[in-house]
Amino acid sequence: MKINQWLETLKSSGTPDFAEALCYLGDTFPALHQLAATPQDARWHSEGDVAIHTQMVLTELYQLFATEAQHLTGEQRQALILAAMLHDIGKPATTQPRERDGEIRIVAPGHEALGRNMISVALMSLPLAYSVVQTIMGLVGYHQLPKLLVVRNADYAEYLKLALNADLQLLYWLERADMQGRICEDLATQLSLLAEFRLFAQEYGFWNADFRQRLLADVQQKSTDAEQRYVDGYALRELATRDIAQPVEALARTYQRCQQYSHFYLLFGASGSGKSSWIAQQRRDDWLVISLDEIRAEINGQRGNQKNRGQMLQLAKQRLKQALAAGQDVVWDATNIRQDFREPLTTLAVNYGALITMVIFHLDSATLKRQNRQRPHAVSDEVLQQQLTRLQWPQVEESHYQWIIGENGQPLASNG
Repeated sequence: MKINQWLETLKSSGTPDFAEALCYLGDTFPALHQLAATPQDARWHSEGDVAIHTQMVLTELYQLFATEAQHLTGEQRQALILAAMLHDIGKPATTQPRERDGEIRIVAPGHEALGRNMISVALMSLPLAYSVVQTIMGLVGYHQLPKLLVVRNADYAEYLKLALNADLQLLYWLERADMQGRICEDLATQLSLLAEFRLFAQEYGFWNADFRQRLLADVQQKSTDAEQRYVDGYALRELATRDIAQPVEALARTYQRCQQYSHFYLLFGASGSGKSSWIAQQRRDDWLVISLDEIRAEINGQRGNQKNRGQMLQLAKQRLKQALAAGQDVVWDATNIRQDFREPLTTLAVNYGALITMVIFHLDSATLKRQNRQRPHAVSDEVLQQQLTRLQWPQVEESHYQWIIGENGQPLASNG
């Protein structure tokens, strides 16, 4: 059976075990081959290694599909099965012994976020709807949070932030399978935490993926699309960052700024992803494009010369401040693959009242390599691979809007 046919079976009746999944997905996700050699702590996973656990999670998921979760079909079912297969793919790279309460325990800190980053590019090589790709990434990247939100007695903002990045209903079912697919002493407690998470998600109105429209209904009062877009973007982000407690507060906070504001386009994508081509196609006369490559050439004489990095960034940020202060629209042209590089830029843009749109270029590695080699200023395959290894996928609340762009500038999705 071909991969596209196999993936289609997951929408209805397919129930592949881990060995079958490895046959179809092992080349796309090489880390799956390492799961059997990755140990787990006996207190939390006395069933054994990560491959054994993954098989048990799949078994439990199929049982849920046959009983309580019969309503999950089509792309939801497909996304959940693939997420179950991939949910611990970050463990081989993060598993380590660590002392806790005087005992040496086996832990895998940060394996969820790393797993999301690891699969982000590889998923684009599979014949999947982009909505499924986004769902899988959200489930893998945040699958440990449901229980933690309850343990931390998290507030509305934390649930909203999670809902912006992952489908909470599907996350619940994945974690039901994840918990039931292990042997541990505190299983009843863990399942009780999940039940509480479900109640909170439903109470806050985040159980269904279409919550944005309901949440923003009270602020739909602006007479122009430009003003409404600004209010909507700030309302969602400021709710998630606790700057406001109710959406309607955004009306007062944005009353003057929504009438005239800068657009700040922050590009995200590895070399060869099409950022320069997109700028050339979309560029307006009033845009200021701040290209870090061009500033390197300006300071060092060559685009690829990495010297004087501090001077280069200082000049770039100075130009950004001047443009935003003047109300000018700005495009920040760089790979921006690290979250700690993006955060100072988005903070600066918010301080100047700009509307932030993160333009995310999402392509598979083969396409990236081919397009990179065709560029006038190509980087080596080694440098490109380093970029993909270090890539940190943006969270939705980092910006007000996200545009996701595929091959040849094709729009894939928008979030916000």
